[in-house]
Amino acid sequence: MDESCVIPVVKSPHEYQAYRISPDATNRLAIVFDPATVNLSITYCIEIFDVNGKTPPNRHLFAVETFFVLKGEGIAICDGKEVAIRSGDTLLVPPTGVHEIRNTGSERLYTITVMVPNENFAELIRSGVPVKLDAEDLAVLRHDLVQNSV
Repeated sequence: MDESCVIPVVKSPHEYQAYRISPDATNRLAIVFDPATVNLSITYCIEIFDVNGKTPPNRHLFAVETFFVLKGEGIAICDGKEVAIRSGDTLLVPPTGVHEIRNTGSERLYTITVMVPNENFAELIRSGVPVKLDAEDLAVLRHDLVQNSV
């Protein structure tokens, strides 16, 4: 019997490293886990879209990307098809789908964004402009969403 123990990796929001992929980007990505921190081909981050913020249209050759909406509302577009998204919704984008996410709400849009395999996503994020999570971001990430929805 194997008695080895895998130690889980735990991080708090104040430890997340956040970036804008380009100086004019209207969304920020706060890396929670990536290949550099967990030695797995996964990128797990919190994506924060400013009001009217969006991702540029993009696609991945092999990776599946998922978005779980923590707070806010927006539109997801994949291969020309639009669907409204809001708190509690989960979106899965298959490989090769040209997609973008747009914040259509009056407040920031927050998603948990996961890409498997990494497909150089973490490296792209880390090559961007480092930014800090502000008080609003930290409040959303620490908030009890279940209690808020009652």
